[in-house]
Amino acid sequence: MALNTTSRNDLIKETVLTTGLKHIAIIMDGNRRWAKNKNLSTVFGHREGVKSLKNTIKAANTLGIKYLTVYAFSTENWGRKHEEVEFLMNLLKETVQNEIQEMNDNNVRLRIIGDLAPLSEDLKTVLVNAEKFTEKNSGLNLQIAINYGSRSEITNAVKRIYEDIKSGIIDNAAQITDEFISSYLYTAEIPDPDLLIRTGGEQRLSNYLLWQSAYTEIYITDTFWPDFDRAALEKAVQAFASRSRRYGKD
Repeated sequence: MALNTTSRNDLIKETVLTTGLKHIAIIMDGNRRWAKNKNLSTVFGHREGVKSLKNTIKAANTLGIKYLTVYAFSTENWGRKHEEVEFLMNLLKETVQNEIQEMNDNNVRLRIIGDLAPLSEDLKTVLVNAEKFTEKNSGLNLQIAINYGSRSEITNAVKRIYEDIKSGIIDNAAQITDEFISSYLYTAEIPDPDLLIRTGGEQRLSNYLLWQSAYTEIYITDTFWPDFDRAALEKAVQAFASRSRRYGKD
């Protein structure tokens, strides 16, 4: 006998609780291939991807996930055609402006991780204001990675540590631990991902959360991001529950 929606929701929430699943990271891949398969322009794929993100945020919040980090634009994505990059930046601005009130109403806290320096001033203003608007919320913590690259993140952290050594803030090598280095990353104060989902079937991390994902469980689905829905998220959560996390100890 199939579970009704309420019972299924309760079952998945219990799974999240019992497995200690707090943080899900997602590489949202496949927008362009989804559009190509339907003989549509790339624009349609990216817009459908926004709908999938909105639904995933709602589902994660409902299921009791505390942290959701999504890869929206990488440092490498600047190499795409100028028209596509410009569209993505405008879409990002439009999406945050249109959705921030609903996110706030649902107690979602928004944070942006990545190097915002190359972004336009108007986009930076929108992002910074959205962070401030939701900073007191205590529900789902949503991190959007924009102009993010893990190697760049780590390199910048090393530079900051170097500057603190020169200034005397760090005066003992024993201070430099894993936890100490983590505090210099964009994700400081955010726990490492328990589960990393990649849509679109590619089997690589694409310079995403490399330091933070040392012991993250990786789940790859062939589903393109625009087709990723609540059921797909629940399937990933159930797959996580079947894993045995040994952290190299057994």
